[in-house]
Amino acid sequence: MNKAAAMPQAISRERIDLMDRYWRAANYISVGQIYLLDNPLLREPLKAMHVKPRLLGHWGTTPGLNFLYLHLNRVIRERDLDVLFICGPGHGGPAMVANTWLEGTYSEIYPDIGQGEDGLRKLFRQFSFPGGVPSHAAPETPGSIHEGGELGYALVHAFGAAFDNPDLVVACVVGDGEAETGPLAASWHSNKFLNPASDGAVLPILHLNGYKIANPTILGRMDDRELQNLFAGYGYEPFFVEGHEPIAMHQSMAGTLDTVLDRTRSIQERARSPGWRGGRPLWPMIVLRSPKGWTGPKEVDGEKVEGFWRAHQVPVSNARGNKEHRQILETWMRSYEPEKLFDKGGRLLPELAALAPAGAKRMGASPYANGGLLKSDLVLPDWKSLALEVPRPGGVIAEATRICGSYLREVFRLNAEARNFRLMGPDETSSNRLDDVFDITDRIWMERIEPYDVHLSRDGRVMEVLSEHLCQGWLEGYLLTGRHGLFSCYEAFIHIVDSMVNQHAKWLKISGELAWRKPIASLNYLLTSHVWRQDHNGFSHQDPGFADLVANKRADTVRLYFPPDANTLLWITDHCLRTYNRINVITAGKQPAPQWLSVEEAEAHCKAGAGIWEWAGTISNGDEPDVVLACAGDVPTLETLAATDILHSAIPDLKIRVVNVVDLMTLQSKTEHPHGLTDEAFDALFTKTRPVIFAYHGYPYLIHRLTYRRANHDNMHVHGFREEGTTTTPFDMVVLNELDRYHLALAAIRRVPGLAEKSERVAGDLHDRLAKHKAYVRKHGEDMPEIQKWSWPGKNAAEAHH
Repeated sequence: MNKAAAMPQAISRERIDLMDRYWRAANYISVGQIYLLDNPLLREPLKAMHVKPRLLGHWGTTPGLNFLYLHLNRVIRERDLDVLFICGPGHGGPAMVANTWLEGTYSEIYPDIGQGEDGLRKLFRQFSFPGGVPSHAAPETPGSIHEGGELGYALVHAFGAAFDNPDLVVACVVGDGEAETGPLAASWHSNKFLNPASDGAVLPILHLNGYKIANPTILGRMDDRELQNLFAGYGYEPFFVEGHEPIAMHQSMAGTLDTVLDRTRSIQERARSPGWRGGRPLWPMIVLRSPKGWTGPKEVDGEKVEGFWRAHQVPVSNARGNKEHRQILETWMRSYEPEKLFDKGGRLLPELAALAPAGAKRMGASPYANGGLLKSDLVLPDWKSLALEVPRPGGVIAEATRICGSYLREVFRLNAEARNFRLMGPDETSSNRLDDVFDITDRIWMERIEPYDVHLSRDGRVMEVLSEHLCQGWLEGYLLTGRHGLFSCYEAFIHIVDSMVNQHAKWLKISGELAWRKPIASLNYLLTSHVWRQDHNGFSHQDPGFADLVANKRADTVRLYFPPDANTLLWITDHCLRTYNRINVITAGKQPAPQWLSVEEAEAHCKAGAGIWEWAGTISNGDEPDVVLACAGDVPTLETLAATDILHSAIPDLKIRVVNVVDLMTLQSKTEHPHGLTDEAFDALFTKTRPVIFAYHGYPYLIHRLTYRRANHDNMHVHGFREEGTTTTPFDMVVLNELDRYHLALAAIRRVPGLAEKSERVAGDLHDRLAKHKAYVRKHGEDMPEIQKWSWPGKNAAEAHH
């Protein structure tokens, strides 16, 4: 077992003493942020008015984070390293802010928070204070790409940052509370995807301080032998640093960090030398055991604090209203001896300031933590050269995502040298018909490769693991450090990362308000194997609700696309890969389906976001319809066109307009979303007074949410997924949810004033067809021939039936 205490002294006692004083300065500033409004250097006795009225923040994890930041500063200076610091423990904000202020980065970004007593006063006042900064390592915090508010994602973000950054060391602090989460537990396996020849290094530092908010932690109570076995099983070589006496702990950590970085450098040098045969190395990691609330009060009101869960948040809870508590706070803060840390003007003493790295080597100033500084645009192919030739609507059958795969293949080809694009997915690249990418690259795989394996290599750029959490986290880390990517997933199971998407959207929202945070590439999703073609897998695989979640986010962040065919999917994919600071969700089918639009038509339609398909309707463009048949999504589009065909055959005089929506956010008002249509443009599509039968891919309520302010909202009758699913035929799925052509035609008959009375025979026939369908699929196990063989009649609907 690797015990740091047994290692030789790494640095001199004089240097250790300086480092200890720097650590005390960071601890002092951290406590000050939680508690103080004024008197930042304790130049006078602490008074009630100096203390914040509401004490918000978390002390327990902070001293350990300060300890690690300090020691990383040393190795950065001595080894000229580029280090990205991932602060995993929740509420680690005091430490990140304290250290970036000490190194000078904070004051450079926020000149109003200067170096000196006044700057320190403002730094303290703003923390967890109205109009100030939050208690997490949020976007406002220099050096951060990871907030840590929602636990579980630190390590996967760290690996995402390290991929294709060969010169980067990502030091990732994992709190022992966070280590109990499912995503974090899976994240340890990321080492099976890290190539030491072409990627950076991730140094996991498991910080065990023993307690969560009010309970012990699982890993904190495990003994060292058990932890050794656990992490050896994961494929790591753990080194232990344990104790509470500061000087001994500094010596132990210094020696351990040097040993671990030597091991890391050796792994990379071997992998980058001629003759390397590949294989997964045994990466080092550190297990740090230190008391929760280290260096804080031992007891408050006769109850244990340091080394216990009471140190988690605010150990001294009533320092403003209770004189004894205020005295404990003052004694605590004076124990760091601020007079030996700061000069008379409140600046960090020069001999301590010299311990921090300089310039961009400072972790708070690292360009890797502000990925927009490093981002370069992808080289993208001409999507038109990959498009399908569609001589007439419905005249070609193709798999939309397979065509998209050919586009992504070219993206990989054109950006092979830059190494700035990756495709993530949970074991579904082939299933989702994106196989063409394997013409250029493979799946990354650092474990053993058998002779019969296909498309596995040490240098692959497709990342597949059966964990949506890992795919999402890897991609977030990759994007946040300046690169590009796409996440392809079954539609129903993208919900697994709902809360991660929430957090990323919040990050983008705040980052967009900070001039110093440069834009990063968009988070792009391709959702396929969708609700309407999961008939073989059944109800568990049928859920289109991710769009509803994303639609809740800020309008300037989210986009929802429902391409009806392959050419529109190509345009949208190309468009999304060019955007930044967005969350783009593309939902498209992978099954063979009719193709509707030519290259030129697809481009015009996608640029508009929604439009009248004049060729599909029974009237000339501009004429007033009796009914609007609208659709969004590939299967709803198919069923809408089939319904149009049925209605025109049965009721030739019925005036039908077909509207297709490819960009769902056009339905919102222009005042609410940048892509929204003006009221005039919306009314020109959907009319102000006519019934609209809207066939939508997902849950109907979303369409009502987006259109409730429109003049014709009361006439919107939306058909979509009604939570009716099973293992059945493709057409039976749409029938179960009344999204099929027969129900859409019946809805039109029912909603057009006076039409129901004149069309009883037609309605009766449609009901008969539904009954016939039900009997047929239960007898034969497949859809009726009239469904399977239906095709668009050609020309436009009016011409086709005259």
